[in-house]
Amino acid sequence: MTSLPERGEAPLPNSSPEEDAAAAVASSSSSEHKEDSSSKQPKASVLSCVFTPPFAIFEGQQDSTPPCEKKSPRSSSASYGWSRILRRFVGSSSMWRLLGCTRVLTSSDVWFLGKCYKVSPEESTSDADSDSDHAAFLEDFSSRIWITYRKGFDAISDSKLTSDVNWGCMVRSSQMLVAQALVFHYLGRSWRKPPEKPYNPEYIGVLHLFGDSEACAFSIHNLLQAGKSYGLAAGSWVGPYAMCRAWQTLIRTNREQDAAADGKENFPMALYVVSGDEDGERGGAPVVCIDVAAQLCSDFNKGQSTWSPILLLVPLVLGLDKINPRYIPLLKETFTFPQSLGILGGRPGTSTYIAGVQDDRALYLDPHEVQMAVHVAPDNLEADTSSYHCSVVRDLALDQIDPSLAIGFYCRGKDDFDDFCSRASELVEKANGAPLFTVVQSIEPSKNMYNQDDGVGGSGSSMANDDDLDGSGEAEEWQIL
Repeated sequence: MTSLPERGEAPLPNSSPEEDAAAAVASSSSSEHKEDSSSKQPKASVLSCVFTPPFAIFEGQQDSTPPCEKKSPRSSSASYGWSRILRRFVGSSSMWRLLGCTRVLTSSDVWFLGKCYKVSPEESTSDADSDSDHAAFLEDFSSRIWITYRKGFDAISDSKLTSDVNWGCMVRSSQMLVAQALVFHYLGRSWRKPPEKPYNPEYIGVLHLFGDSEACAFSIHNLLQAGKSYGLAAGSWVGPYAMCRAWQTLIRTNREQDAAADGKENFPMALYVVSGDEDGERGGAPVVCIDVAAQLCSDFNKGQSTWSPILLLVPLVLGLDKINPRYIPLLKETFTFPQSLGILGGRPGTSTYIAGVQDDRALYLDPHEVQMAVHVAPDNLEADTSSYHCSVVRDLALDQIDPSLAIGFYCRGKDDFDDFCSRASELVEKANGAPLFTVVQSIEPSKNMYNQDDGVGGSGSSMANDDDLDGSGEAEEWQIL
């Protein structure tokens, strides 16, 4: 596979207008701060030179050794001057336009994967601005795993396709959500991508799992294979419900293979795909059953009673042609949950990974940029991981989101799960009879919602026959939506 070039060395042929703008700003700044021709810097190096942590996020696509560390003493005072100017620029609305937002963020709180940032679009003359929530949010955003279209990987099965451009955005969005769960599990919510190498072995290990080959556990190749019975196929778009079921099948299959091999898990948590009550209407509120979650954790621990970490995926249908406005406040509030992993969804027919909200806008990571396939070996702590991170904050109106979506939550243990259930129950009380999902202790035997191990990727099974659907006989519409 071909490695991506360092972005400080040469622009990608498919670089976005925002990235070109960033390079232009850097070039303009460097033209007024010249050095000897023997020490010329790459276009974007000015940003990486003048920003000290937490501003080092802007060098995520470049070499980890800033060229400015080699400056002569003669240029240090000028560099400090530029540092103050650009730090003020970071806090201004101009920076947000440069980063790709379609509008300037307001002074309202930003909720990003369970964490609140009190940002302000106003410029500040204080040097303390470098420690503001504005900069902290950007650092957090650019530390999230970004997975996009790739080209140049091994052909998917017998399809002969070596790229997922124009059809793989739902798969890539789901990979981003699951990758965040793994990062939270291994490294914690407060982890940020370090500016220097070597990287954390756990971080490199997570990236390796999402490589683009059959040898990588959670590759697009293996997800499509696992989701065949739910309509997943190379070259075809798929909905969030089928995507969640594909993950369920793949993780169960990998777990069985791992147990037969060396017993080492590559997915260190239980998975709960939450479905609706069979007596409900199509698209009715799914039901989080505490007893079911406990059983899944017990199964994960091979019969022990100890609670385990658990990932919850909640597929939803919140309208027909467009999302019902009554659900928007509820969706926004899920981002305040400490367990939040965001939303798998986007505009109709265009999947994104929605990781934050502010006012009536969703902030997301976009999988639609085309990059060359790369291989990150699990033991290469010096690997170039720049193509897995993005500093471009994009947004869309919440009322433009496709009504078919899936919400993710990660609970580290029993106390965390109990806190999630408490918050979810409070959200139900605010729903005025139309909750996103509900929480119950147990399900009556006559309402056997589903069995997480039955009918998952089984040969010849169909969605219409799955016991875990809502009993309406309209299972195929879940996949279409």
